Amino acid sequence: MTMWVIFAVMAVVAAMFAVLPLVSGARALSAVLVVASLGLAAGLYWQVGSPGTPSGAGQVPDIAEMVAGLAERLEARPDDVQGWKMLGRSYMQLGNYGGAVEAFSKAVELESGQDAQALVSLGEAHLSNNNQQMTAREIALFENAITIDPELPAALFWSGIGAATRGEVMLAADRWEKLLDGEPAPNPEVRQLLTQKIAEWRGVSVAQTSPEAAANGIDLNVRLSDAARTALPEEASVFVIARDPRQPVPPIAVQRRRLSELPASLTLSDRDAMIPGRNLSAFAEVEIVARVSVSGEPTQQPGDWFGVVSTADEGDGVLDVVIDEKVQ
Repeated sequence: MTMWVIFAVMAVVAAMFAVLPLVSGARALSAVLVVASLGLAAGLYWQVGSPGTPSGAGQVPDIAEMVAGLAERLEARPDDVQGWKMLGRSYMQLGNYGGAVEAFSKAVELESGQDAQALVSLGEAHLSNNNQQMTAREIALFENAITIDPELPAALFWSGIGAATRGEVMLAADRWEKLLDGEPAPNPEVRQLLTQKIAEWRGVSVAQTSPEAAANGIDLNVRLSDAARTALPEEASVFVIARDPRQPVPPIAVQRRRLSELPASLTLSDRDAMIPGRNLSAFAEVEIVARVSVSGEPTQQPGDWFGVVSTADEGDGVLDVVIDEKVQ
């Protein structure tokens, strides 16, 4: 058993060194996910490898030989889905990305593409085999994965990158916000990186990034009147703003969306704060303004359309904001 504990430690340590070059910007989370998957591969070796192998001094086999042995066993058991997945993770650890693509492809084929994690693993293998270049092939794999399991953290992460790659930055922001709110929660460093990128995609500032920042938010349904929908271009920007009715400027919290996303359900919270320390949760009453900016600028311009509600008038439920007035 000692041998298997040593192997598990070696797997995780090797993975850390392998992913260190990726730990920059949003890829920090991908490093965490890769490490977790490789640790799981080591555990699977323990379970389905050769646990009867002697563990005394001088008895630890070469890791490459162990992987080769697994590949050989799969030739006799080609329908062993878990074996192919384990082989794929093992090849990822050893840097044999082409082999990982083949192994994960076999697993995906055997499961008819119905396992979200296997699709993500195949996409990651393709990325590693292609110098981390995101192409339509990887994007399709991650999209299929999130369709199957919308809560899978790895699918949310990679499909977010895929959405941003094809220019759908608001969808990317939605997916990463869901990732931030899910379980397990990203560590503070990763959370900071993701939150900053979300703010960049939404075109707003971010001041508060703690896990508690989303608590006690204001739930909104934002929609257009028929007249506004007819008058406005689909590519226009929508700014959803919480402001102090006694001091409207600067806003307390802001999110940015596209007109094509409406109607939309969203939550404004401390995570959307414009100024550090000036949190939405500190205000007993706020006004919510949803404004369509034809120019794309955050300041109001003639030709924009807007809608306003007050938490004092609407109570504590979900606020319905209808964009139905034109700025003259």
